[in-house]
Amino acid sequence: MSEMDNSEEERVEFFLTPPHPCSYLDRADAQTLFVDPRRIISSDLYQTLSASGFRRSGGHLYRPHCASCSACVPTRVPAKSFAPSRSQRRIIKRNKDLRVEVEEAKFSKRHYNLYERYINQRHADGDMYPATEDQFRSFLLSEWCASIFVSIYEGERLLSVGVTDQLAHGLSAIYTFFEPSETRRSLGVLSVIKQIELCQQQDLPFLYLGYWIKESVKMNYKTNYRPTELFVNDRWVGLS
Repeated sequence: MSEMDNSEEERVEFFLTPPHPCSYLDRADAQTLFVDPRRIISSDLYQTLSASGFRRSGGHLYRPHCASCSACVPTRVPAKSFAPSRSQRRIIKRNKDLRVEVEEAKFSKRHYNLYERYINQRHADGDMYPATEDQFRSFLLSEWCASIFVSIYEGERLLSVGVTDQLAHGLSAIYTFFEPSETRRSLGVLSVIKQIELCQQQDLPFLYLGYWIKESVKMNYKTNYRPTELFVNDRWVGLS
């Protein structure tokens, strides 16, 4: 257990898990630092922790804290400076027929059915399979944070949902799920771009993307959005 003490009101206790199998790399000594789940999380504290590399899963805030590995690198995109690549511009053009709706983050059958198809078809080899309604709620939703769904529609058909948290100085992309049959549309990429655009519309400086892992195919895409900033040695370092 450790503490962070920016002020008397913001003193936070942390707990460290025992070693466990890594979800992304072939190793069994991963450890996770997480905020005391009894702690009331204010918006200012959430911003401070996000800017220090923490992420939200359900109502919990965590950060990898492995003794012999530093492969998980927090990533964020400076929204005002974002310039889509050639392939990203093609994706934007290909999906001009779609519309974006910013919706309340809550459970609904429409959103859950898409989530269930996505997990069961795209992640049947992972620890989230099979999808359940309880998993949807406990993984994506939280009572203490301001969350939205950045939803993408084809007419009335829901194609993609970016679960996104509102921070004081940015948005945090928590998780994206989308229609697994629509591979040509590159909906995962489109969702990130739309969240960056939402930052620009709200005059927010950053979109936090979670952890970049160079050796993981599932996680190394996060530096494709340029410029990118990586949190290394307790400071943000820019990649142009």
